[in-house]
Amino acid sequence: VQLQASGGGLVQPGGSLRLSCAGSGVNLEDYALGWFRQAPGKVRQGVACISRDGEATFYRDSVKGRFTISRDDAKSTVYLQMNYLNAQDTAVYYCAADSSTQALRVGVQDGAILNYDGWGQGTQVTVSS
Repeated sequence: VQLQASGGGLVQPGGSLRLSCAGSGVNLEDYALGWFRQAPGKVRQGVACISRDGEATFYRDSVKGRFTISRDDAKSTVYLQMNYLNAQDTAVYYCAADSSTQALRVGVQDGAILNYDGWGQGTQVTVSS
């Protein structure tokens, strides 16, 4: 599964960004989708994921109420709307796809990141004044 992430950038604390991740040559409606991030010197961590039908979403505790994951299968794209950003959100953000929502959920909420079906290349998000 080939994925292309975009939308990162430099934003001030308290600001917002929307990340996008598009599938290339693949029908993303067959996959659950998720976002992960990795800050310099730290392990990759899950941020959010969404089920194949879009009915279920899961978030890590530190982003609940600030981040929203959504998907548009007509555009074969998953989004991550990030509001009230702070310095601790600075990281490279990666999208991932997997046939199992549960597999992504344990990565997001339990820290057990598995070998998913596909990863995007990452987009840098920097929160700084």
